[in-house]
Amino acid sequence: MRLSHNFGRTLREVPADAEMVSHQLLLRAGMIRQMGAGIYSYLPLGWRVMKKIEQIMREEMDAIGCQDMMMPVVHPAELWQATHRWYDIGQALVRLKDRGERDLVLAMTHEEIVVDLLKREVNSYRQLPILVYHIQTKFRDEPRSRGGLVRVREFTMKDAYSAHADWDGIDAFYPQMYQAYVNIFRRAGVKTAVVEADSGIMGGSVSHEFMSLSEQGEDTLITCEKCGYSANAQAAKFVTKELSKEAEKPIEKIATPNCKTIEQVANFVGTTPEHTLKAVFYATGGEVVFVVIRGDLEVNETKLSNALGAPPDLHVAGEDELALAGIVAGYASPVGLRGFQVVADESVQMGSNLVAGANDTGYHLLNVNYPRDFRADIVTDLALARAGDACVKCGAALTVNRGIEVGHLFKLGTKYSAAIGASFLDKDGTSKPVIMGSYGIGVGRLMASVIEQHHDDKGIIWPVNVAPYAIHLVSLGTDKPGVLQKADALYEDLQVKGYEVLYDDRDESAGVKFNDADLIGIPYRLTVGPKGLKEGKVEITRRQTRVARSVDLHKAAASVSESVLEERSFAPQR
Repeated sequence: MRLSHNFGRTLREVPADAEMVSHQLLLRAGMIRQMGAGIYSYLPLGWRVMKKIEQIMREEMDAIGCQDMMMPVVHPAELWQATHRWYDIGQALVRLKDRGERDLVLAMTHEEIVVDLLKREVNSYRQLPILVYHIQTKFRDEPRSRGGLVRVREFTMKDAYSAHADWDGIDAFYPQMYQAYVNIFRRAGVKTAVVEADSGIMGGSVSHEFMSLSEQGEDTLITCEKCGYSANAQAAKFVTKELSKEAEKPIEKIATPNCKTIEQVANFVGTTPEHTLKAVFYATGGEVVFVVIRGDLEVNETKLSNALGAPPDLHVAGEDELALAGIVAGYASPVGLRGFQVVADESVQMGSNLVAGANDTGYHLLNVNYPRDFRADIVTDLALARAGDACVKCGAALTVNRGIEVGHLFKLGTKYSAAIGASFLDKDGTSKPVIMGSYGIGVGRLMASVIEQHHDDKGIIWPVNVAPYAIHLVSLGTDKPGVLQKADALYEDLQVKGYEVLYDDRDESAGVKFNDADLIGIPYRLTVGPKGLKEGKVEITRRQTRVARSVDLHKAAASVSESVLEERSFAPQR
């Protein structure tokens, strides 16, 4: 491709609304353009990267026996209604009607469609397992599109699905998919951490996320460096600090003027936050939920949502909602509370004689004990793991990192097959629901993650396997006799030999061409200029190291070939 013909141009200035490095560089390198909130066009250079990533995915999926197929973007609503996700998912799911007033859904994932196909195509255990995948457009109406391709509304996903006759079948296959994901991310050049995860709207019994470590990532990873435990903060567990038990004392109401925070109350009464009870309020379905947790802990909203059955509209209650419910903010207490659902963290049982609100402005209660003084409708693990908390496996201090989710594996079980009726006859003639797994990778998000891990102050540094081109050919001094002809001839020779070449044949200065080459980030730059040609030489520069060397013009293709082959590994990894 001649750069003079390339559709898309580089930008000198960093776009004002681009915060993440990958977003900035993709825009500046002329690889993507924003059409609307969370909606992007991929220009030719960016689209070539996407196709390289997709090819790696296809090779690894094919290597474990998955069959490539294609499923529609628009789905009949009745399938999503059957699995109840039509009702459980909030505004992120786009619902629409056709001209016949039939309800439809824009695909945000394809579990329902796969199950419908299984229902139609599978009737015997002899047909199982079924392993399929496709690479298709998805749409989620995200309320906070950010980070360029990291959180978008329209995106491309590789989603794979497996169907099995029993749990032994999916348990045997799951490690194969796990390893295929390891291979995909390694070949794309992205270092990942694998963490236990919350299944969210997908459901299922087992879930793992592949996280690309990034300081700008939107996910929080909780890890233990001693034993290797790792989990997304949404699902992470830890050992809650035990408090010494005392003999229960009578409740005592005391004045605590101007003490609304846990720290203020603890200081006023001469205790510590872990000896207090914190009241946190959430709203769902027009009702306020009273959440109580020990004062030294924070509520994990994902755990709370799961405890409440994952209501789609769960949110922190606002001042108006609290006032309407008659709640005394800052002084609320579960003691004597009526008319509210109370959800308590397990920590309320791990101490005695705690301090809590009195449901009376300016007053708190001393010596509150569970279950003597109040009862909760639900008592479960609601606490958010933080740095320094004790590892649930070995007791060592946990650490916190940021990351970008690039892949997710789910053992779905029978959640979808039972709802839609995808069953088969087993060996003994018994009808059983299909056991399912679901496995996704966001292609654009992986592309952004590559850049987050591979860039410098000049621009992108593409790994060879996913680079839009392997070679960036630059001609300098094209007004000098013979230079353009030599560069053109080298361009043709490289193409004949099968190399992907981006040829900068523009009438621009050396500085502009070199800056654009660094920004676009193609692994190897070949520079043809009048100075080198006097000695029959061209310059080869590796983008990653910026190390340059001169080679004979007639050996240029062979020299680049040797360098590229050292880095490239396109064979699927078994």
